[in-house]
Amino acid sequence: MISGLYAITPDEVNTNNLLAKVEATLQGGATILQYRNKIVNQQLKTQQAKAIQQLCKQYNVPFIINDSVHLCMLLDADGVHIGSEDGNLSEIRVRLGPDKILGASCYNRIELALAAQQASVNYVAFGACFESNTKPQASLANINLFKQAQLQLNIPVVAIGGITLKNAHLIIDAGANAIAVINAIFSQDDVKSATQQFTKLFRAKS
Repeated sequence: MISGLYAITPDEVNTNNLLAKVEATLQGGATILQYRNKIVNQQLKTQQAKAIQQLCKQYNVPFIINDSVHLCMLLDADGVHIGSEDGNLSEIRVRLGPDKILGASCYNRIELALAAQQASVNYVAFGACFESNTKPQASLANINLFKQAQLQLNIPVVAIGGITLKNAHLIIDAGANAIAVINAIFSQDDVKSATQQFTKLFRAKS
């Protein structure tokens, strides 16, 4: 279920602009979408998430909430993505129940991924894979980490951080099941076309 292009929304105050970009990436073939917005208040965040959720249902794409288990449960979203400081994964799994998607950031540490797998997450994310404008201070995850993960994990692995059309193939070839992208699609003039170019990388591999 977790494979291909994993689109993560940019920080955007204008809901109409955000929805237009989200629909464009869904039209372009994004296979999973995460709502992440670090600059708006909770009321607007809830409004935006509800609207995006409807678009994801229309395109039959899983809808993930960043960080907030509360918002995920409030909207009955498909799942939530959790960072290292966002709560205990085992407790969150119990709260969500078995049917929600639970993803976990594991940065550049295979031991975090192994622990997350034990806590019944559905996927783990490693990154930043390259220098990232979104998180410029993030520690870098070596490409070999993805090869190691393929040997030690039984769940999908997502790559995130600084991924572009020029370097995405390196991560895909190393074993990433999905690549998570923000700026490389949402900051482009033609979001749909940018998305399609990323999805072609997975079709070429298969």
